[in-house]
Amino acid sequence: MTTAYAPGSLVSARGREWVVLPESADDMLVLRPLGGSDDDVAALFPAFEKVAAASFAPPTPDDLGDARAAGLLRSALRIGFRSGAGPFRSLAGIAVQPRAYQLVPLLMALRQKTVRMLISDDVGIGKTVEAGLIASELLAQGEASGLAVLCSPALAEQWQEELRSKFGIDAELVLSSTVSRLERGLDLGQSLFDRYKHVIVSTDFIKSTRHRDDFVRHCPDLVIVDEAHTCVSADELGGGGGGGRRNQNQLRYELLQKVSADPERHLLLVTATPHSGKESAFRNLLGLVRPELADTDLDTEEGRRMLARHFVQRKRADVRNYLTEERGGTLAESTAFPSDREFKNEPYKLTPAYRDLLDDALAYAKDRVEQGTAQGKREARVAWWSAIALLRSLVSSPRAAAKTLRTRSAAAAAQTPEEADRLGAPLTRDAADADALEGMDTAPGAETSPERADGTPAAKHDRLLELAERAEALEGPERDRKLKELVKHLKGLLEEGYNPIVFCRYIDTAEYVADHLDGKLNGRASGGRPGWKTTVKHVTGKLSPQQRVERIEELAEEAAAEAARAAVDEEGTQARRVLVATDCLSEGVNLQHYFDAVVHYDLAWNPTRHDQREGRVDRYGQQRDVVRVITMFGEDNVIDGKVLEVLIKKYQEIRKALGVAVSVPDETAAGVTDAIVDWLLSRGREAEQEALFAPEDLVARTEEIDSAWESAAEREKTSRTRFAQRAIHPEEVAREVAAVREALGGAGEVREFTENALRALGALVTPLPDGDGGFRADVSPTPVGLRDAIEPLVGADVVSKSRPLPFRETAAVPRGEAALVRTDPVVGALASHVLDTALDAEGEPDKRPARRCGVIRTDRVSTRTTLLLVRYRFHLTLPSRHGTRQLVAEDARLLAFTGAPDKAQWLSAEEARELVGYEATENTAPNMGVNTMRRVLDALPATTDHLNAYGEELAAELADSHRRVRVASDEIRRGLRVEAQKPADVLGVYVYLPTVANPAASAGGAA
Repeated sequence: MTTAYAPGSLVSARGREWVVLPESADDMLVLRPLGGSDDDVAALFPAFEKVAAASFAPPTPDDLGDARAAGLLRSALRIGFRSGAGPFRSLAGIAVQPRAYQLVPLLMALRQKTVRMLISDDVGIGKTVEAGLIASELLAQGEASGLAVLCSPALAEQWQEELRSKFGIDAELVLSSTVSRLERGLDLGQSLFDRYKHVIVSTDFIKSTRHRDDFVRHCPDLVIVDEAHTCVSADELGGGGGGGRRNQNQLRYELLQKVSADPERHLLLVTATPHSGKESAFRNLLGLVRPELADTDLDTEEGRRMLARHFVQRKRADVRNYLTEERGGTLAESTAFPSDREFKNEPYKLTPAYRDLLDDALAYAKDRVEQGTAQGKREARVAWWSAIALLRSLVSSPRAAAKTLRTRSAAAAAQTPEEADRLGAPLTRDAADADALEGMDTAPGAETSPERADGTPAAKHDRLLELAERAEALEGPERDRKLKELVKHLKGLLEEGYNPIVFCRYIDTAEYVADHLDGKLNGRASGGRPGWKTTVKHVTGKLSPQQRVERIEELAEEAAAEAARAAVDEEGTQARRVLVATDCLSEGVNLQHYFDAVVHYDLAWNPTRHDQREGRVDRYGQQRDVVRVITMFGEDNVIDGKVLEVLIKKYQEIRKALGVAVSVPDETAAGVTDAIVDWLLSRGREAEQEALFAPEDLVARTEEIDSAWESAAEREKTSRTRFAQRAIHPEEVAREVAAVREALGGAGEVREFTENALRALGALVTPLPDGDGGFRADVSPTPVGLRDAIEPLVGADVVSKSRPLPFRETAAVPRGEAALVRTDPVVGALASHVLDTALDAEGEPDKRPARRCGVIRTDRVSTRTTLLLVRYRFHLTLPSRHGTRQLVAEDARLLAFTGAPDKAQWLSAEEARELVGYEATENTAPNMGVNTMRRVLDALPATTDHLNAYGEELAAELADSHRRVRVASDEIRRGLRVEAQKPADVLGVYVYLPTVANPAASAGGAA
């Protein structure tokens, strides 16, 4: 038995209508419910179940709606589409509305037969979204069958959440902590990379030879590499603890060389710092993308053209107004990045007791270094790292100092000077690489003495214990002025409405600060200004990456609950939040939704670390135009002042001048801090008195880093000019954005639909109290069906306790809020409810804001004009590298004509769209409206030929758009076909009549 039903046709079965999908076979139908999603797809066997051809039921003339009905129904239909017919198969189904500039890498990728891209946009622009767009599109088109994301283990869970929540891609985590569980479920001889189609893999776990070969053999055909600059050979890395990193980078590079060796594998390299001050590293990255680029002369026109096909690098100024009115017309958009960071350096002075402790600790460290130097190279290096650990922890906090004084130095276990460097450097220096952050916020340890048989140090133990006890006695704001000053600075930020993050170097410091801040940061009402209640939480490396995210969400939820209580109580206090964190949060976790200021409680010894911290809040989605940054430093401990002067300020100056951050190698920055410590240990207390007269070595190191920085800045400036993105012009992007918006709708339509639909369903809609774009809605009075759909998305409190639900005009919103974009789950639930109730003519009238018919009298028309809302279904044949795919997609269009249906004078598409906004200026008598609609519906079959012809035009336009974005493959372009399924579905019919005040016009428009 054969199905006899073409893909895209309608059938009736199981009491409802279905769309036949291309996966159907001779004896089995694969069906999607009409208006349903891919989650509702079902298989049906005609031999056992009754199946009949079906046609979409026409509207009924007595189910009339008002002037809003057409617009609401059209918007609800388009928002519900999850299978758009345009060339971007995935855009209808993802939960993010990309900015126009974020489509550039996608367009570049679709012009390549095998996608090889280096995406190097600036921090905070949205590289994850850009990579996700390419991945979801390749998977949707069948150009890729599986995905692997290689990233730091600290970022793995965030990648998993981003792919799942924004792109609907469920990926399994392959980490050292999960691999045993995953392997237990494998069949004999099966690789877990065959078992799991989409995976997120720890780069450090998979780079070892034990796991690498299995991954390479079974690697998916699409690979994304995050922080790709850490995966290149480290031939230019120096010593002083760099050997370990050099070896690790080499292993990662060897892994990627094997992965990229397959010419059929798609590869996306993602990094904000492709150069990192090393030209050979940049060339190695390019060689992974395309081997010829490793040696091509990029100063030639041919070389630049080759690179332009694979490389995109833009800073915020390039994309803030990417589509101007001149380039994009009505599609012009502006992306709301913070315009600037406001820096303020705040000094503090040690109390006399703290100063004495630092002097004594400095004297001890100086003695140990002198003794170690006399004993040999190994002992000298161990003493050196111990001294740095002690000094850094002392200027961090009393608790970190006490912990370090009681902890044995990691370097003390070394057998050689080189091993001492390898063990000591990671814990005491601040590497910029994200993978170097995990586990590096523990107290480093300063004890280096040989151990007794019972494991306790034999010498100098009592002296260290005495120093540790003195440090513990200094806890609290009365004896620790740094903490006291922090409270003052935080209160100032909170008073201005900011929610700050306080970054600390060590776990013990973060816990100490959080303990003493709790309950100290609430503000009293004064001068007509309400008070505030502050919630304080801390996040450190003691928590797993997932637990860190949960802790932050807990903080946001507590603050939101406090804000809700204040909203219903006019005398209530405002809510504020403060997060205290170590550098385990300086990379990976996006915090812009919850925080808008950064306090550097501890100075990092690498300025890139400061930029990483600030970049967690200074990125797309941040509501503040200016992000506040406070850097605390000890003006009388010498080290802080020199680090601030030589490293931090210089870094900020170059960033401000160039518009992007410019890094220098970690080893160069470490050379400066080494010179500072050398000077301090050699001079002791005299160094403070001679702070204005830097020693020759420090001067030389400072000149070296200045020179390196200036060279790096010049290279960066030249690079961004030479390699500016010219492969895709804004006008090309505007054309594709216009096509997408025509099929799926834009942000303006989504907002209008959401607000009007909520009001029509009984919700109380009010402006947002913070003055931001959007509104908030109390959805508790809405129909129970809508409330049940929304509750799992936003929480029970919003539905049952009348807590207003914020709707914001940005796609980047925190949990518990809704974005005014078509793919937001709350907006989708609302659209589904409106569409379902419109199609159910038996429902309660006051709960059906959209209707399929309407008769409207308006002074905007001079003759009877009929507007049709038509749904088209298309059968797409899309060739790919893995064979031809058959797809069914939908589109909704407005068509309008004047006069009677059999003598229709068809209007343009623009004129048809304008009708949706026409308001009624006179009432229409109910009987007259029903009779008018009945006559129009009876004559409507006369428009069938025009509707079919228009469908053929749309099919031809769609085919052209598919070919346009796939210029790289003639084979794919030749085999591509788009066919319109007939007949089209007429969902809505709306008749606009002239006002009775113009009887001649009314008579002239009679049927």
